[in-house]
Amino acid sequence: MLRSHGGALMAWVPVMERELNPDGTAHAVRLGHREVDRYLEFVRARARPNTLLAVAFDLKVFFTEISKDPVEVTTADVYAFITAQRAPRHGGRVVRLDDGEKGLSARTIKRRLSSVSGLFGYLVALGDAGVHANPVPCGLATRRPGSSRTRRGGALIRTPRTLPRILTPQEVDAFLGALRTRRDRAMALAMLLGGLRRCEVLGLRPEDVDPGSRRLFISDGKGGAQRYVPISSRFFAELGDYLTQERPTEISTDHLFVALKRPRRGGPLSAEGLDEIVENACRRAGLRKLTCHQLRHTCFTRLREAGMPLEAIQAQAGHACIESTRMYLHLTNDWLAEQYSTAMNTIDAELYPPTGQALARVVPLRGRR
Repeated sequence: MLRSHGGALMAWVPVMERELNPDGTAHAVRLGHREVDRYLEFVRARARPNTLLAVAFDLKVFFTEISKDPVEVTTADVYAFITAQRAPRHGGRVVRLDDGEKGLSARTIKRRLSSVSGLFGYLVALGDAGVHANPVPCGLATRRPGSSRTRRGGALIRTPRTLPRILTPQEVDAFLGALRTRRDRAMALAMLLGGLRRCEVLGLRPEDVDPGSRRLFISDGKGGAQRYVPISSRFFAELGDYLTQERPTEISTDHLFVALKRPRRGGPLSAEGLDEIVENACRRAGLRKLTCHQLRHTCFTRLREAGMPLEAIQAQAGHACIESTRMYLHLTNDWLAEQYSTAMNTIDAELYPPTGQALARVVPLRGRR
C-alpha cells in the first residue's frame, strides 16, 4: 500500500522488473507494489516461469487501466476494466478472423480476470493487506420473477468452445521437411508422435530417454505430475542422429535439447527459441501459422482415429480430467459418423423392418384370439 506523507493513498504506476535464469526464463518478477509483489512471489513458488510472467503482465494491464491501489478497487472498477478490454483496438480497423470482434478475445479477458481474482483472493486470505473482499464477481447474479432470493447466474465472461486446428498428413510432411536440423525434427516428432507439451520437450534430460522400452519419462509435467510416455521408434532414430551428429560436446546444461548456434551454443534452448523454429518452418513450408500445442493436438487426434481408447489418450496426454480428453472425440473424422450410422441402422430396422417381419406384426397367427 503506497501512501503520501499526509497518509493519503498515492497513485501507483506498475512497472515490470524481471530477474532471469540462465536459460532466459523468469526467476522473479516485480511490479513495484509490496502486496502485489508478495503475491507474485507466491505464484513463483507454485507455477512455471511462463505462468508467472503471464500473471504479472495481466496485473500490470489491470492496474495501469484503473489507476488505483489494490485496497481501493471495487466491483465497478472490474466491470469498467472489462468494458475497456472489449473496446476496439487500433481505431477499430483490425478485427479477428475467428469471431469478427475488434476488442480483445473473451479468452484473454477471462484469463486476466482470473489473474486479478487470484491476487485479491490472496490478499483477503492474508488478512493484513487492507482488502476484505474480492471485487471480481464469480458470476452474474440473477433473480427469478417474484422471488426474493438472488442466485448466481451465467458466467461473467462467456468464452466460445472452439475446436483446435490439426494438421493434415500432407501438412505434417511439409512441416517436417522444412525443419533444418535433426534436433528440430526430433523435437517436432516428440510433439507429433508422443503428444508432449512444449515445456515437456524442453525439460527432457538424457536420463529421461529409454530407447530400450521406447518411452520417455516426463519428470515435470503440468502441475508437477510425472508420467511415462511411449513413443514411436521414428523419434528415437532422429534423436540418435541429433546426439551423434549435432549436439555439442561442451554444454552448460543438463537438458537434452540445447542451442546449436553461438553465442548460446551448448546452453538450454528457450521456449521462445522453439516457437521461432516452428514459425520459421511454417513459413518455409507455406503453411498457416501453427503452435507447438497444435502439434500435440494433431498427435492425439490421429491416435483416436486409429482406435486408441480415450482413457489411454488421457494417460498419454497427462490430463488430470478425462473431460479435457473428450475434445478429441469431436476432432476425429470417423468416430461421430460411425456412431451415428450405427444408431440410425438400429432406428431404421425398427421403423422399416424387412417385409416378412412387417407382415408378422400386422397379421395375427391363426387360432389366436
